[in-house]
Amino acid sequence: LYSMEGEICRLKEIVAVCKKYKAYLYVDEAHSIGALGGTGRGVLEHCGVSPEDVDVMMGTFTKSFGSVGGYIAASADVVSFLRRSSPGSIYACAMAPAAVAQASQALRMIAGEDGTRKGRDKIDTLRRNANLFRAGLQRMGCEVLGDEDSPVIPVMLYNPAKIPAFSRECLLRKLAVVVVGFPATPLIKSRVRFCISAAHTESDLIAALRVVDEVADRVMVKYKWTGRPNVAPLAEVESQSKQHCSEVVGSWDAQHCTW
Repeated sequence: LYSMEGEICRLKEIVAVCKKYKAYLYVDEAHSIGALGGTGRGVLEHCGVSPEDVDVMMGTFTKSFGSVGGYIAASADVVSFLRRSSPGSIYACAMAPAAVAQASQALRMIAGEDGTRKGRDKIDTLRRNANLFRAGLQRMGCEVLGDEDSPVIPVMLYNPAKIPAFSRECLLRKLAVVVVGFPATPLIKSRVRFCISAAHTESDLIAALRVVDEVADRVMVKYKWTGRPNVAPLAEVESQSKQHCSEVVGSWDAQHCTW
């Protein structure tokens, strides 16, 4: 799951290429473990790929697990080599016992080994929240990157001058957002990146969408809007938005966001 695009890799095709050319495959699961797949096992489960087809799997405990540190899953020889030669393993301090307990308990919860449905319910809620928020952004006319089910949802700003404008206008309306520009992205591919959580309620998401809708009009980043061009005067935009809401967008937006 690419962190700046919200796109899910085409892992089956990648595995086929690696097998054809006898290449090693290293999969970074930092954003997908605990978020993708029916049981939260990550991009391999989501794409239907066997772990045996991947040589090295890497992930972090800082996102879905709410802790610190990370992990490498590979053959015993690879893991032994990394333990002997990796500066991160040799010189870094060990994880604190509390951090280990947090990551371990989160892993058991995601796997359903704690005897409850909390982990499965959180995964289902995260998927529902992500798709709801993505649909809201798309229907208001924003250019949204990424795939369905991805909790990482980037919205394109393009012009670097829109980075501070979008961020400050959102903050004035009590919504904090993460904006990303060069060198993390190409110079003219600036964006705002939303990362959805299972802890967000529907009310949280709708309130955020209302703010984004207003700010996107003001900053003029509704590049995919199906109404009048977003360079129109604001009053005209608001008038057209109401018509767009009733005729094009659909009942979900009309009921929740009055766009």
